[in-house]
Amino acid sequence: MLPTPEQVRQYIVDGLPCEHIDVQGDGSHFDAVIVSPAFEGKRLIARHQLVYAALGDRMKAEIHALSMRTLTPAEFNKAGS
Repeated sequence: MLPTPEQVRQYIVDGLPCEHIDVQGDGSHFDAVIVSPAFEGKRLIARHQLVYAALGDRMKAEIHALSMRTLTPAEFNKAGS
């Protein structure tokens, strides 16, 4: 059974502190905007690794593709203005 965007969102939230998260997708391909204080001081690859760690084996088994925009709270607030 393919995961829903809501399930993918919950998987990420369960493993990573998030101030904002939006996940869209069709069951195998997902797009996410993830805002977390855990991203502070980290490069893009390290941010993505945190998300992949939160998803664990689901990235191999359930989720075919995940495109993500990873932001710190300050970056998110600046982008919103």
